[in-house]
Amino acid sequence: MPSSSRTSARGPHSDGGMVTAEMAVALPALVLVTILLVWLVAVGGAHIRAADAAREAARSMARGDAPSDARSVVARTGPAGASVTIGGDADVVTATVRVRVRAPGVLGSLVPAASVTATATAWREPELPPASG
Repeated sequence: MPSSSRTSARGPHSDGGMVTAEMAVALPALVLVTILLVWLVAVGGAHIRAADAAREAARSMARGDAPSDARSVVARTGPAGASVTIGGDADVVTATVRVRVRAPGVLGSLVPAASVTATATAWREPELPPASG
């Protein structure tokens, strides 16, 4: 009686569990990379909002508004937690908006916060002569 000995696919040298082990290693790395990419998008968005807020604050000061008005513009249009510094001279006004962006979730305590700074400059508006009437 001829014996047909077939080797079982699940022998001691089988690599059937290899995919599971690779996924167990790759999945956390994929999640970490995704969280880091989301954080980079958040930093980019904060920079855009900080630049917009700096521009609006500089325009407000160039029109002759009070510094408190410029600060309220930054609070309204800038990223959460932003601070503004206003400077300039007789001809121009400069507004600098700064904010720190923390990484989301648990990563926030492991990764240092990114510091975002945006500066805008505007020419001061000339004083209008009083209207005669």
